[in-house]
Amino acid sequence: MAKQRHMTNDERSTEDARLLMTSAGEAQFLHTDTWRVLRIMGEFVEGFEALAEIGPAVTIFGSARIGESDPMYQDATETARQLGEAGYTIITGGGPGIMEAGNRGAREAGARSVGLNIELPFEQHSNPYVDIEVDFRYFFVRKTMLVKYAQAFVIFPGGFGTFDELFEALVLVQTGKVRNFPIILYQSSYWQGLIDWIRATALPSGKIASADLDLLILCDTPTQIRETIQACHKQNSGRNEQEARARAETRRVLSSGDLTE
Repeated sequence: MAKQRHMTNDERSTEDARLLMTSAGEAQFLHTDTWRVLRIMGEFVEGFEALAEIGPAVTIFGSARIGESDPMYQDATETARQLGEAGYTIITGGGPGIMEAGNRGAREAGARSVGLNIELPFEQHSNPYVDIEVDFRYFFVRKTMLVKYAQAFVIFPGGFGTFDELFEALVLVQTGKVRNFPIILYQSSYWQGLIDWIRATALPSGKIASADLDLLILCDTPTQIRETIQACHKQNSGRNEQEARARAETRRVLSSGDLTE
């Protein structure tokens, strides 16, 4: 039975006394926004503690809807294996498909294999190739971790979740929130239509600058991905200049008032 203690009129209620009190409706506070803030803070702390010492890392994204027999799964496995052998930790969303392939390649290379899983309305468990697992309730906390500890994104063909991560990464680079951060799109034939639309529609109408398109790197082999990332992280690589041009153009447009109607 829940314990209750009633104050007499001559007793002053203190914070610790109110903390120790219970009431029939006490569990309701678990569903308030105030309590959610504490949960969110706890997820950030857990993620920071789990990932603080993983070293240089690459985050791999892509469809959860492919199986082991798909050539794309094999390409993602090989990509992660090569990156792992080059000294990178591999981070994925921890689920099936491309995520599983990425963690599998890391395992084969003997590299750290990180899976950042998300609570979904339908059941999803981390794949069996994850060595460091962190579970999240909130997408935005998970997305922070996927970016914060990575030095590059490799984006395999995927759907809305993959597109979301792609465009968030582009905005972070464009606005200078992250630096020297290659964003690699794997399989030109899959992404070319999107890039053509951006170039033919968004660019001429002034919604982006030509320098923004330079932030995207197309690759078609796992070896090309590895070599591109390694080259970008070498001192005085051209990646810094590409990002600087995109930031400068964004700053120029927004500060000068040179906006399209």
